Amino acid sequence: MAKEIKREVPIPSGVTVTMKGNVMSVSGPKGSNQRNLWYPGINIEVADSMVIIDTELSKKAQRAMIGTFASHITNLITGVSTGFEYRMKIVYAHFPMQVKVEGKKFTIGNFLGEKKARSANILGETKIKTSADEVIVTGINKEDVGQTAANIEQATKIKRFDPRTFQDGIYILEKTA
Repeated sequence: MAKEIKREVPIPSGVTVTMKGNVMSVSGPKGSNQRNLWYPGINIEVADSMVIIDTELSKKAQRAMIGTFASHITNLITGVSTGFEYRMKIVYAHFPMQVKVEGKKFTIGNFLGEKKARSANILGETKIKTSADEVIVTGINKEDVGQTAANIEQATKIKRFDPRTFQDGIYILEKTA
C-alpha cells in the first residue's frame, strides 16, 4: 500500500493563486505570471492560503516532481511579490564598452575594440537598467531574468585571446529575490 506524499506551499497575503486545468496563474503587487504544471499522477490544489501538491504514487519520479513543482510555485509567488534582480559588472581594461537597450536586444559596442556590436536577447518582460559600470536585470519571471543575464554574459565571452590578460566582459555579481 502506497503512502500519500504531500508538499504545501504557503500563499502570502496580497497574492492570488488560481488553477485552471493545468495552468497555474499567480498575481500580486508586481504583476501576474502563469505556468503550465502537469505530470502524471500528481494533483495540485489551491486551498485557502496554501497550494497543496500531492500524489498517491510513491515512485521516485513523482516524489522528485513534487519538489520541482513546489519550487516552481514558490518562484512564481516570489516573482509577483518581490521580483528577481541580477546585478552584473561591466569590466574592461583595454577598450571602454558602450551598452544600451534597443527594444528586445541588449547591445554591447566597442567590446575589445571590435567594429561590429555584439547583442544579447532580452526575454519576456525583463527590464534592464545600465549605468557606467553596472547592468541591473529585473523581472517577475525567474527563468526569463536568469536567461537574459546569461545571454548578456555569453555575448561577451572572449575567443582568440588569453582570458588571463583580457578579462573584459560583463559578469554576474549578485542574484537577489
